[in-house]
Amino acid sequence: MKRSEINRIMRENLEFIEKMGFRLPPFAFYAPETWRTLGHEYDEIRTHMLGWDITDYGHGDFSNIGLFLFTLRNGSLSDPSCIKTYAEKILISDEDQYSPMHFHFHKMEDIINRGGGNLIVEVYNSDENEGLAATDVTVTTDGVVRTVPAGTKLCLTPGESITLPPRQYHAFWAERGTGKVLIGEVSMVNDDNTDNRFYETQGRFPKIEEDEAPLYLLCNEYPQAR
Repeated sequence: MKRSEINRIMRENLEFIEKMGFRLPPFAFYAPETWRTLGHEYDEIRTHMLGWDITDYGHGDFSNIGLFLFTLRNGSLSDPSCIKTYAEKILISDEDQYSPMHFHFHKMEDIINRGGGNLIVEVYNSDENEGLAATDVTVTTDGVVRTVPAGTKLCLTPGESITLPPRQYHAFWAERGTGKVLIGEVSMVNDDNTDNRFYETQGRFPKIEEDEAPLYLLCNEYPQAR
């Protein structure tokens, strides 16, 4: 992705976030040069990868295959001294913007439609070879348990949510004609380096062409404190 595209996506989605009445924490707006002056008291933000996260999954086609994310809080799977066992994100999906089929080895998560359009979530069980199983899928939506056929596309209207256990495949996108969706994610600890299993090989963090200066740093770009 070009840095100019990432900057544009940040600006556009900040407008949408503010329109939806949501507010990001102060560190969201620190300039890149500010991060070079911050000490170890900011290490949780750096090491737990809080902040901006924009991905095209390596396809170079963000409007069709991509996702905007901002991690608000997160623990750690690798640091035994970390007592935080949960994570929270906001995500934004545009109409027909596909977030590819995947599951998490460790993380259970609730995906919540916080407002905007309708969110479509497609679900499968994983089989013993980490493929897509043909078996019926047990899902929980807002505390209600039900069983649906493999590959069911569930429609979450604003205010509705789904619980996704570990190893349950899911893909999602905003329904065509309903507008982009502000999505909440409340989950166990998130680790995008080790805990994602995509059904088809995908990239996770974009390769960036630096055609202009960054507006804000992505969560995998923070300089380490000295």
